[in-house]
Amino acid sequence: MPQHSTRRHFLQTAALGGASLALAAQAQGQQPKHIPGLKDAPADPRVARKKWKPVSDRKVRVGIVGYGVCRWGAAFGFQDHPNVEVVAVSDLFPDRCAGLAKACRCKKTYPSLEELVKDDRIEAVFVATDAPSHARHAITVLEHGKHVAVAVPAVWGNLEDADRLFETVKRTGLKYMMFETSTYRADCYAMYRLNQAGAFGKVVYMEGEYYHRITGDFPSYKGWRTGSPPLWYPTHSTAYYVNVTGGHFTSVSCQGFHPNYPLYRHAQNPYKNPFNDEMALMETDQGGTARISMVRSVTGYHAETGRIYGEKGSYYGNRYHGTLKQLPDLSRPPLPPGVRGGGHGGSHGHLTEEFIRAILEDRRPMVDVVAALNMTVCGIVAHRSALRDGERLPIPVYKW
Repeated sequence: MPQHSTRRHFLQTAALGGASLALAAQAQGQQPKHIPGLKDAPADPRVARKKWKPVSDRKVRVGIVGYGVCRWGAAFGFQDHPNVEVVAVSDLFPDRCAGLAKACRCKKTYPSLEELVKDDRIEAVFVATDAPSHARHAITVLEHGKHVAVAVPAVWGNLEDADRLFETVKRTGLKYMMFETSTYRADCYAMYRLNQAGAFGKVVYMEGEYYHRITGDFPSYKGWRTGSPPLWYPTHSTAYYVNVTGGHFTSVSCQGFHPNYPLYRHAQNPYKNPFNDEMALMETDQGGTARISMVRSVTGYHAETGRIYGEKGSYYGNRYHGTLKQLPDLSRPPLPPGVRGGGHGGSHGHLTEEFIRAILEDRRPMVDVVAALNMTVCGIVAHRSALRDGERLPIPVYKW
């Protein structure tokens, strides 16, 4: 094992020296002018050429909770899906609740998730609330006998919550899906299809990167984003391994970057977190290495992306390079009429279609609770490693 100083130098420079370093400038102030991910991606002609085939004419009765700064409650197209009836919506703030009801073309509102889940008409709930509440809210929905889809991450800095969520999903037998947008980004989905076809063999090395400039306060419910540990929000990066291979990480050594911003100087924030950026080296279940980054200090670019390098082939530069001669169809599945791909690279509509189809087909969805937790808990442990100057720590693993 290299000395700490050598490992630290590598980890701090590796994320900045990659070929596809990417970050987006984030406007300052209470109301950002542009939040990466909100803007709809151009329609993908490869998806548009495919014909969507319904599996049922039944409508799943859905409740939607959360219409905060990013307006995620209405951003994933539930209200436009032909197999969905939006029965009720909720937000703690009356004006936001009214806005969500209008956006979803729904008349029934509730003042809280706790009230909405009592509505017996609702079969499934989409939870787009603050990240610290995701696990608690998902468990509440499941305990009321309803399927649940949740914005990322699955849990917020708490391994005990991860265990509780996992046990609740297993016990209830209901559908749980985390709406990790990288799952249906064109590059990540192409890698998933290639891996299914055996195009990579064993993965020797992979990179997952989330670059999103934030240097100060960022609007959020009760300030939950302010000063938060970077890799508590890891899933846009970790999806490029977990979603692609179905695997997990087994250990991590992580280093953080100390910026000269008031929030992080002497860890003056609610989390006592000194880092605005974290770069982790993780061991994978295939015996390979993954570099997982969450970077918020660099100016000029934004990216949620990754690359895979395997014994039989690699995927980088949005192309496959390897031994597989006959490639499978790498394009994403078709979308129902009226449902747009939407934001985060055109992934939003695909996530909703997958969740609803999983309910109708009575199967586990992509990014089920096992995948969701294996994408999330590694980041919690990575932050602990960073606080210990890169000490290598084991990562809990979730399996069916």
